[in-house]
Amino acid sequence: MIITSQNQAISLPHNIRLYLKREDLIHPHISGNKYRKLKYNIAFAKANNYKTLLTFGGAYSNHIAATAAAGKAYNFSTIGIIRGDELEKELDKNLLENKTLKQAAVDGMKFKFISRALYKQKEEEQFLATLKKEFPEAYILPEGGTNNLAIKGCEEILTPSDLSFDYVCCAVGTGGTISGIINASAASQRVLGFPALKGDFLTDEIQKLVTKSNWTLAKEYHFNGYAKVPETLVKFMNGFKKSHQIVLDPIYTGKMMYGIFDLISKGFFPQNSRILAIHTGGLQGIDGVNKKLLKKGLQTIDI
Repeated sequence: MIITSQNQAISLPHNIRLYLKREDLIHPHISGNKYRKLKYNIAFAKANNYKTLLTFGGAYSNHIAATAAAGKAYNFSTIGIIRGDELEKELDKNLLENKTLKQAAVDGMKFKFISRALYKQKEEEQFLATLKKEFPEAYILPEGGTNNLAIKGCEEILTPSDLSFDYVCCAVGTGGTISGIINASAASQRVLGFPALKGDFLTDEIQKLVTKSNWTLAKEYHFNGYAKVPETLVKFMNGFKKSHQIVLDPIYTGKMMYGIFDLISKGFFPQNSRILAIHTGGLQGIDGVNKKLLKKGLQTIDI
């Protein structure tokens, strides 16, 4: 059952009002955009009598965790193609240390660990054909879950009452979530995406998936990529939690919110702007990030 997302308001300088849409509250285990992306894919898999969901991800992937939880909830077997064959060598130990994979295993997911070089072929027809031969009963979902059905689900993030905001902001991974938001947005709105990765490739990818041009990517807030969680970002996230009692994740929403506050300080948003930021969840991955930070003797994320 979906819990209605809550919009929590934050007052800022220049009479700017920032509202955080709590998509992270949608489901206790399939939170935020992952629920949206899986919704119609699961319906399609059910309608076409698939018994297994197969997908791809790294050792701390939100999508892996969500797919495993969805499989358990909707009676699918699940298979995760995991980047990094070294993880299989001491699997029991790694499961003890990795909350994401451990929970996925508890939810019934079976893993196939592959080398990082082979993982790069995850979208190639020959590699996918090999997987289909090995797992003929499986419905294959791409890494991150982005496909046309996922975008359809993400179009439901914005409700009619959200169409009055001047700006809609969201974090960007594979581009599926922002594409759905763009397609559902009003012509008068500006959609602003905050990529978690370096590079210009996302602009071209998103352009293929959307029907409007009222969007921009703020590309300077990636903090050097997925695995990079610098002290500046951690301090911001902890300060945000202390001030607003809301936990952000370090891969997506933390970077987005840091970017929004920085742009506000630079006068990017006009006076009296009303901004809607999408909290896409992903909090399960904080445990793994904190373990890495602890090993380096660095400040951890408050949860």
